[in-house]
Order: sequence, then C-alpha cells, then structure tokens
Amino acid sequence: MLCLRGKESEILSLSPNQKHKKKVKGCGAVVEIRDLFRLLCPMRSFFPAESCKEAHPNALNPQSWLHIERGKLPKLSSHPSSASIESLIKVPQPAILPFFKPVDYVEVLARIHEELESCPPQERSNLFLLQYQVFRGLGEVKLMRRSLQGAWQRAHTVHEKIIFGAWLKYEKQEEELMADLLAACGKCAKEFAPVDIAFHLPFDVNASSEGRTTNENRISQNVTFTIGSEKIVCDRQKISELSAPFHAMLKGHFSESLSETIDLSENNISPSGMKAISDFSLNGSLIEVPPNLLLEILVFANKYCCERLKDACDRRLASLVSSKEDAVELMEYALDEHSSVLAASCLQVLLRDLPNCMNDNRVVEIFVHANKQQLEVMVGPGIFALFCFLSEVSMNLNSSSDTTAHFLERLVEFAENGKQRLLALHQLGCVRLLRKEYDEARCLFEGAVNAGHMYSVAGLARLDYIKGDKLLSYGQLSSVISSVTSLGWMYQERSLYCDGDKRWEDLEKASNLDPTLIYPYMYRAATLMRTQNAHAALAEINRILGFKLSLECLEIRFFIHLSLEDYKAALCDVQTILTLRSDYRMFEGRVAASQLCTLVREHVERWTTADCWARLYDCWSAVDDIGSLSVIYQMLESDAAKGILYFRQSLLLLRLNCPEAAMRSLLLARQHASSEHERLVYEGWILYDTGHYEEGLQKAEESIDIKRSFEAFFLKAYALADSSIDPSCSPTVISLLEDALKCPSDNLRKGQALNNLGSVYVDCGKLDLAADCYINALKIRHTRAHHGLARVHCLKNDKAAAYMEMTELIKKAKNNASAYEKRSEYCDREQAKADLEMVTRLDPLRAYPYRYRAAVLMDNHKEEEAIAELSRAIAFKADLHLLHLRAAFHEHKEDVLGALRDCRAALSVDPNHQEMLELHSRVNRHEP
Repeated sequence: MLCLRGKESEILSLSPNQKHKKKVKGCGAVVEIRDLFRLLCPMRSFFPAESCKEAHPNALNPQSWLHIERGKLPKLSSHPSSASIESLIKVPQPAILPFFKPVDYVEVLARIHEELESCPPQERSNLFLLQYQVFRGLGEVKLMRRSLQGAWQRAHTVHEKIIFGAWLKYEKQEEELMADLLAACGKCAKEFAPVDIAFHLPFDVNASSEGRTTNENRISQNVTFTIGSEKIVCDRQKISELSAPFHAMLKGHFSESLSETIDLSENNISPSGMKAISDFSLNGSLIEVPPNLLLEILVFANKYCCERLKDACDRRLASLVSSKEDAVELMEYALDEHSSVLAASCLQVLLRDLPNCMNDNRVVEIFVHANKQQLEVMVGPGIFALFCFLSEVSMNLNSSSDTTAHFLERLVEFAENGKQRLLALHQLGCVRLLRKEYDEARCLFEGAVNAGHMYSVAGLARLDYIKGDKLLSYGQLSSVISSVTSLGWMYQERSLYCDGDKRWEDLEKASNLDPTLIYPYMYRAATLMRTQNAHAALAEINRILGFKLSLECLEIRFFIHLSLEDYKAALCDVQTILTLRSDYRMFEGRVAASQLCTLVREHVERWTTADCWARLYDCWSAVDDIGSLSVIYQMLESDAAKGILYFRQSLLLLRLNCPEAAMRSLLLARQHASSEHERLVYEGWILYDTGHYEEGLQKAEESIDIKRSFEAFFLKAYALADSSIDPSCSPTVISLLEDALKCPSDNLRKGQALNNLGSVYVDCGKLDLAADCYINALKIRHTRAHHGLARVHCLKNDKAAAYMEMTELIKKAKNNASAYEKRSEYCDREQAKADLEMVTRLDPLRAYPYRYRAAVLMDNHKEEEAIAELSRAIAFKADLHLLHLRAAFHEHKEDVLGALRDCRAALSVDPNHQEMLELHSRVNRHEP
C-alpha cells in the first residue's frame, strides 16, 4: 500500500493486511503502487489542498517534486494513460564532460611515453599528469591512479611530491584505513605519509662573513642594543655574522660601527625577540623560542637579510604546523616573508585535509588570491598541478560553485603548454555552461577547439542549441564527423539536434562505436516506453546493465518494472541502487530511493530468514549477481550477523566491477565483525585487495592462530595461490583449502572453495581429483564449476564434453557472456565465431572476441580488416592485449611507425609488461 500524504504514522503502525483495508483520514483515497505513474503525472494528480498541511515531515509528499502549475488543481482521471509513463521516464541530455578527450588517445599516449624516455627529469611529473587526464577521459580509474603514482614517484621537487602525494590520498579516501592496518603490520603506506619538507629543502645560503671589509680599530667586543628602556648585550662579532647589513653596521665604516650602544626601538623587534636573536647568534638554535616570538623574528630576519636566522626560524615554525588552523594562520606570514619551508609545510597540511578544508573560505582565499610570486614560494614550479588538483576536488563537490570557477580561472592562467591550456579552457567552459554564463563559455570552448580539443565542439553545439539554432548545432557535429575519425560521442551529440529516425540512427551508430555510452540505451528505452512497448524497453536497458552497472539505468529499469507491475523486480532494482549509493535520489533528484524502496516493499511478500537464504542460493546458482545483491540488502535489514553479509556483498560488487563500492562493503564487514578472528580476516582481504599481499597473509595467519575458520584458511589459500607463480606452493594451497572445507560454512562458500581447489589440481595435472572437486561443487549448486569441469574435459581431449559442460552453464547462468566466450574454445571455427559474436553483444567490453576475430582475419591475409577489428575496440577501451596485437600486426605489415605508436601506448597502460617491452625494443631498432 502506498500512502503519499496525510497521517502516515497511522498507516505505518498497521499490519500489512490492515494497511490494504484502511483508508487514510483526510486523504480521500488509498493509493496503490499501480497508480504511481498516474499520481506522479501532472495531468493525473489529485491533491486536496488541506490534505498536505499536516503531513508527517518524513512522509513522501508528491507536491514537492511534481510539476504542478501553482493555483491549478488537475482533475483525477480513472483512465490510465501512457502520458504518466512519459512523465516519469525522462532522459536528461548527456553532460558535456570536463575531461580531456582527444580524437586519437593512442597517439597522445604514445607521444607521452616517447617524451618520458627523453625529457629532463623536471618535466616528467607533468607528463604523467597529462597521462592521468587521458585515462580520466577514458574512465580508466586504475590507470588514472597509476599515472598519479608515476607523477608522485618522478616528482622533481618536494612541492610536486606534496601535491601528488595528497592527490593519491584524496583518490584513495576510502583506503585511509590502510595506513593504520599497515602500521599494525610494521609497514608504512608511503603514498599516505607526509613528506619531510625540511629534509628536501636544505639550507644552501652562504652566510659567512669572510672577505667583507671591516674596521677593527677601536671596536669593542660587545654591542648593546636598546629597545625602549631595555638593553640587550650581544656579541658584536656573532651578530655581524648574521647578515651583510649587520656586518656593515657593526664592523664596517658606518658611525654605528664605533658605537657601543645602538637603538633598535623603531625596528619592530621586542626585547625578548632581540634576546632570542642574540642567543641564536651564539648557539644557532631557536628550539626554546615560543611561536609568537618566532613570527616576530622571521619578519626581522627577512628585513635585515639574516638568511641563516630566517631559515632556522622558517624550519622551526614549519615543524609546529599540525592543523588546518595552524596552516591558515601561518601561510600569510610564509608568503609575505618568502619562507619556502613554512609555506610548503602549510600547503601540505591543507592539501592532505581535502576535501574537508574546501569548506573553509580562508583556505579557498589563500589559493585564489595569491599572486604568482607567492604561489612560487608556496608550490615552486608545480602551480599548474596544484590548481589541477584543487579544481578537480572542487568540481567533485560542486561543479558550478564560485570556488570551482575561481580555481579553473587560475588553471587557465598558469597553463604552460598547449595541452594544459586546452584542458583548462575546456574544463572552465563546462563550468561556465553549468552556471549559464553562455558568452564566457563560448569563448572558452572556442579557445579549446582552436588549441586542438575537438570534443569542445560539443560545448559550442549546446550553446547554439540554447540560442535556438538547432540546425547550426547539427552542422557543427556533422562537420566534425566528416573531418576526423568518427567516435561514439560525436554521433551521440549530433543525435540531440535531430528527431525521429535520424536520432535513432545516430544513437545506434554511437552505441556501435562506443557501447559504454549510457545515454543511447536510456533514450531508446524511454522511447519504447512512450510507445507502450515496455518489454522491448526492458530488453534495451538490460543490454547495458548486462555489462555496465549504472545507477541511471537501474532507475529507468525500476520504472519499467513498476509499469509492468513486477514489484519484486522493481524492489530488486531499488535495493541494488541503495547498495551502490545509499543516498541516491530518483525522479531527477526529488525523491530519496530509500522512500521508494519502502513503498514498493509493501507490495512484495515479506521473506523470512529462511526465504532469504533460499533466494540467495537461487540467485547465486543462476549467476544473478544483481539479484544476490538485492537479497543481501534485505538480509542486512534484519538482525542477522552483518559482518559476513557485508563481506558477501563486497564479493558481488567486485564481480560487478564496482571496486570502490566493494571496498566500502569490506570496511563495513570489518566494522560489524562479530569476533576478533573474523575482523582479522576482513582486514586481510582489505590489505590483499589493495595490493599488500604479504600483510594480507599475515592477517590470515593471525586469525587462524585465534580460531581455525573457513574464511581464514580460504583467505590464506587464495592469497598464496594468486600472488605466487612458484608451483611448489601448490601443495600448501591444497592443504589450506582442504582445511577450509573441514570448517563450518555454508554451501555458497564451500562451492567456491571446491572450485578453487579444482583449479589448483588442474594446474598440478591431477585431473581426476579436479573433476571430483568440480562435480562436488555442482552438487551444491555452484554453477560456475561447469567452467572448471569443461577445462578438465578439454585437457582429457574430450572437447565435445567440454562444449556440453559450457552449454549447461549458458542455460543456467543469467550473466553468461563469459560462458559463451569459454565455450568458443571447444567448438569449430564457425560455432566459435557465433559464440564470440554473442559475447560481444552481451558484453562488448570483453577483449578476447575482438582479438580472436582479428587473428582469424590475419590468417586469411586480411590485414586491414584485422587491424580495423582491433581498432573498433581500442576506440573505447585502453586494453593492453588489443594494443599489443595491433602493434604485432603493424610490425607484420612493416608499418614501423604504426607498430611503434601502439607499443608506446601499450607501455603507458602497463610499463612493465615484458612481451610489450621486447616488441617495443625490436620495433624501435627499425624506426626510420
């Protein structure tokens, strides 16, 4: 039952059966889910004015998110209409992304790699930053972070080290627990560790007084400085050594050189400060000097060019910076007095506190108002990198904010070359467009296009469309399509400026060129819904959800399932949305997904714990990962042990290629662990999944020492098998998995352990034992074991049995692209070709089918077609193996430049790939 207004608390207090019978006093009607479309449609809504006045503050109030003309109440119609569906399923125009999207990213990556091999050390970090921007435009998160790691490792200055170290920390915010876990293992997470700035900025000023002209006649050993009524006796020689001005004053030819008393009352130094300076001249230390006095001395030292004193003061103050408040207060002094160590220390504290300190206007003003000279004190030569980082953080918080615009203005100001400039112009253009500052946006997009960024044409086309010149927008994109290699985004953008069949054709072309674009699928699904073809719409949106989990696409599928009155499927979708993002809002951000989840759940039969487990087994067996996520979400709402459920959730999210969400679930598993040994297991997985294999193994061993459990043995076996290429460790892995299977656990996990054990036996050549493992796994409905059993049949030269095994998997699995791909290995060429075509339809991101088809074409001496097949996938997927194979094809054709380009781009993807390095070396020797 769905009560949209009135006394919601009364309804919520009723039993499910009562809720379906009772009306809400004052509402006038009880609203069913099947009426949701009609109620949400402006022309099909009925909201008596008084009914909303006393609504519960947490109740779902349609008035707040429906487009109802103020002062007019539409009449209620009892006849459903497709207009209600059209009002719900709205597909907003795809955003102009603030990314660097070159027409030929392979060429750009190749040039970056070539320059990295020959450029001076001080230029390398900026090249890695450009590489980061290319991967960002491709959506390759892992490669982005590796580029940042490269920039951090090759940083030429301590300032660049600070920027890229803080950037890595920001990118891995959810892995901050790693620092504590690694510290507990006796290891430091280097990318999270603050830089020792004082060590990296040594004092190199020659403060010696040798060679200076002196007047030694009739000069006393001491000199007395008077400040007000106080007198400070100092060693004349030591004070004179502090700087050239002091040396000239005390030992030169000035009148003060002969004076025993000198008045410093007008020089803004206190008696205490002068006493500290005197002590420093004798012992070279400011350790005992309080901070307020240090600031006074810093100003004085800078005024009198006392470089050694200034440096000591600079470093002492820098050592005291430990919080944002310290950094904000001291940064002004650092910039005014050109104190590089203090400025860098303040910068490090502020950057490592991002994004939190972005909410402090004082921090923002430091970066926005500092002039170039001050910025050079603060960040040395890394000004562009600094504003690149700051603008990205600010865009993630609020793309249209004043702060974002200010940072991007500075990014444009400090761009040093063409690539940096076009990126900065495009990003600022995107922000101006969001802020509806259209004239400024046009100038920026035009500048980016003139600098060579073709993607910025999309921004110009949007601006012309806003002005009402749709034909000009269409012409601009058509001109781009005809002048360069066509990419998916070009057709997607052009589709916005045409209608009917032309739009449909452009979106089909966009999907063919780049199947990762979600807008075409959403548009086609929405269009099919408007023609009341809900099943076709469902099939369309399922196409992309089969290989790319998207919140927007799940939201559309939720609406489609509601229109079909398939409330179980709708509940599954909204629960999956909430698993991925608990604060997600639907209906263009107007309604919390959690509210709709509550409403839809009233129309789905409540499951007991036993029902949930049965359903989970069904989904797991059907390889229905989204269905499994939904069941686990429902189980987490009960009083069941949450640690193991969050852990299972993390495994499913990894399968669905959602690593960040998986890490969040793993952290929640750790937080809700019911025992110490269970917590250690989750910590082990956290460490292992972030590349700390030895530390992950250590946690598994600590857990086993406390209690022998399935998960601890499984973790140890998995980590050992996956991280070691030494076959001698196989007996140990087998023993660990056998120990795991002896421990209590459910069949879902035991099926996985049996599957893994079978894989180890296959690697050891023990095929009969492997077959037994896979068969036992299948007996407990671990469907994926068909894959392993097929491999055993193949190794026994029974490809027909292997083929049948994979056919069984295809029948059972809901997500079966990988099953088709594997089955293709066990059949003749024609059937293999058909299976791999199916793979590409189900999951166009899988690289193997493109490689196979290209290899077949090469076998048939169709070199151009083979290269075109690989290029089709490379256009939207930066895949090492695709680039490697295309480089080999170019080498075969004696196209040295083409081969070299692909080699270099591939080495940008993986600089340590041995076969790629060998091919690159071989091709490089033949470069003209």
